[in-house]
Amino acid sequence: MFFETQDIRLAYDDKGAGLPIVFLHAFPLNRSMWAPQVSALSTQFRTIAIDLRGHGESDAPLWSFSLDQYADDVAALLDHLNIPQAVLVGLSMGGYVSLAFSRTYGNRLLGLVLADTRAQADSPDGRTGRFHLAQTAYTQGTEAVANTMLPKLLGATSLKSKPELVNRIRGTIQQNPVSGIVVDLMAMAARPDSVAHLPAILCSTLVVIGDEDHTTPLVDAQLMASHIPHARLAIIPAAGHLSNCEQPELFNDLLRGFVEGLR
Repeated sequence: MFFETQDIRLAYDDKGAGLPIVFLHAFPLNRSMWAPQVSALSTQFRTIAIDLRGHGESDAPLWSFSLDQYADDVAALLDHLNIPQAVLVGLSMGGYVSLAFSRTYGNRLLGLVLADTRAQADSPDGRTGRFHLAQTAYTQGTEAVANTMLPKLLGATSLKSKPELVNRIRGTIQQNPVSGIVVDLMAMAARPDSVAHLPAILCSTLVVIGDEDHTTPLVDAQLMASHIPHARLAIIPAAGHLSNCEQPELFNDLLRGFVEGLR
């Protein structure tokens, strides 16, 4: 399904009924990464997965956007679906968007799941790395981006023992338009530091981290969990940065228990 906001057409899936859960995907993927969660949880809850601008079936205009505008898109989707409040589940870049959403639309959060992400802004080296990856995308295309990103997205266990998952993530990256990848990198590099905002997040929060995640390591998850008043931390074994894809059953159990607890 599609809807339009700010002259941009965005794609989403809406399945199931009950308490709404909105899934925000990682860079440089799309809403398909949440298939294991949508399949398992849509029998109990209303599951909504969006392609953020520049990804999947959503429009990918080449322009300078901020993650606050991505958060505005999520709020516009809730308005389009007449949903006043929802649980937000954001992984990696989706977590950055979730934090931006919580700054402006905190009253619309029933609960928050921050998976394999961080609250800090990019370091100078981090911004330089995003600049170089943008140049790689522009000059060499999405295959080169996939080669760079796969070791950062998947843990050692998955890279060694889950070739189907590796191929699926590679294919998803290669399907993304270069314009979306470049715009994402600029938006993430420019995002503000959110550490000072964490104590203002008043909804129940679950922080999830794969124990093989070296992109946003455990110390980043611990920082968020210690600064958000109603947060708890869960560590998923044998998972890297894409913990929901690498250990979907464990991730689903955590998410199901968290959302049921909100009731």
